[in-house]
Amino acid sequence: MFNRVLHIPEKLSDIDTAEVLRYLGYAKSQPDSATMRLIKRCLEKLCADVRPRCVYAAFPIKRGDGRLALEGCSLVFEGQDIADHLKNCQVAVLLAVTLSEQADRLIRCAMAKDLTKGIVMDACASAAVESVCDQTESVIKAKFSGSFFTERFSPGYGDFPIEMQKDFLTVVDTQRTIGLCATQSSILTPRKSVTAVMGVGNYPAAPPKTGCNNCRLRENCSFIKRGEFCGFSKPSK
Repeated sequence: MFNRVLHIPEKLSDIDTAEVLRYLGYAKSQPDSATMRLIKRCLEKLCADVRPRCVYAAFPIKRGDGRLALEGCSLVFEGQDIADHLKNCQVAVLLAVTLSEQADRLIRCAMAKDLTKGIVMDACASAAVESVCDQTESVIKAKFSGSFFTERFSPGYGDFPIEMQKDFLTVVDTQRTIGLCATQSSILTPRKSVTAVMGVGNYPAAPPKTGCNNCRLRENCSFIKRGEFCGFSKPSK
């Protein structure tokens, strides 16, 4: 049942300005008109220059001996959080999205000329890659009509080890298909990229295990320090 699909959106679109503001650290306050004009210019430049690329692969889930493996490849998921996330699922979809090197180049050029513009361009690119993930997720869901889906769950969430990033990329063949690699420390390159797992099943997915207390980045999280949350890991009650 293994299936790899290369998906190349025509262009960037539907980038939520509210998401850009969240990445910039605006909580309840509103930016001034000059900042909003700068955001608009950065989004226009991203949409004009960047061509996102996506690839995903679907594998039946194989359970046994306390392991959660994928049929058709050697990948084994470690961690209780990912096991809980895929509890009611029969298929795991491995998704990889990148804005490609063009986005990293735009950010570097902006930073070199104007620090403020560089920061805004970086925030716009972060919102843009999430928008592409949402678009690609819609494409995937259309392929599994009538099924139930989990939310996206990325290496590094909870106890799902980020160190599996390279194996993830190898299985999905991202270097050849979309030019996406990982460093020795499991950092994705190009930088504005996302990898994630979506579960597909015949029954509603188990509620996602969110909360800052479940996040391995909580000790150094800039969102928590500002009294905000990242959009995935809402503060635990």
